[in-house]
Amino acid sequence: MDKNECLILVDNSNTFICGQELSAQKRELEYDKDFSWRIDFGALLDKVANGHQIIKAVLVGSTPPPKDSLWQAAKQIGFEVVTYARGQSGEKSIDTEIVACGLDVIYEHPRPAVLKLLSGDRDFVPLVQRAYKKGWETELWGFSRCISNTLQQMAHRVILLDDLLEVIGRHESPSGF
Repeated sequence: MDKNECLILVDNSNTFICGQELSAQKRELEYDKDFSWRIDFGALLDKVANGHQIIKAVLVGSTPPPKDSLWQAAKQIGFEVVTYARGQSGEKSIDTEIVACGLDVIYEHPRPAVLKLLSGDRDFVPLVQRAYKKGWETELWGFSRCISNTLQQMAHRVILLDDLLEVIGRHESPSGF
């Protein structure tokens, strides 16, 4: 196993929404989400990579509005960005895309490395199980209130983003939207 290499997979909605909820709670806002909080993709990538050589970094989420430059910025920083249109029943295909991207790398990379998953959805249990079978270490990164207990118990390491909220994100004024 090469512990110096990593695969980073980010469920944007899970990370973004849970970050907004925690920010609202910390700032004691009257709303359940702090709509001014945004992910700083460069800071997020640096923090999560933590000195590891990145095999691939994938950010998956819903298709943004046409004038949204955030996803382009994420691409420039080094993320492969995959988006899907949000349907009437909400987000579909996002978790499946993350699992598919993860399995592609896990099965095609010549040696085991570290899987760094940024989500707490229980949908990722099969991905973590396959990573184990192929000798990969797994790190689960997420906000404490948004991580499945089952997924936490399976990961080699769980890194809570709660104390990193201001490191991986920032507040933007309404004019920043």
